[in-house]
Amino acid sequence: MSDKNAHSERYIKIARACLKAINDSGTSGESREEKIQKVYDAIDDAFQAEFNDYRQSLAVMGSVLERIASGELSAEAASDLARKTLAGSGHSVANRPIH
Repeated sequence: MSDKNAHSERYIKIARACLKAINDSGTSGESREEKIQKVYDAIDDAFQAEFNDYRQSLAVMGSVLERIASGELSAEAASDLARKTLAGSGHSVANRPIH
């Protein structure tokens, strides 16, 4: 799946979660504030679920950067480790929009 399609899929999942929460709140007997809170909670839950992969990838990259920063690797080994980490994460160093 291309990066653009992956981002679109994430937005679609988040939008569906929001719409479901809004639709569900319309039929409940809760107060307006409770309905709004449920929509906010649905948005937060959807974002948390969709960005969990990013958080895991960030943790891996952080540990790789710590290893490189330790100075124990040769320049070639550090460069190789960085390339492998980027390739395995699906990220690239190219400038591109977030969404």
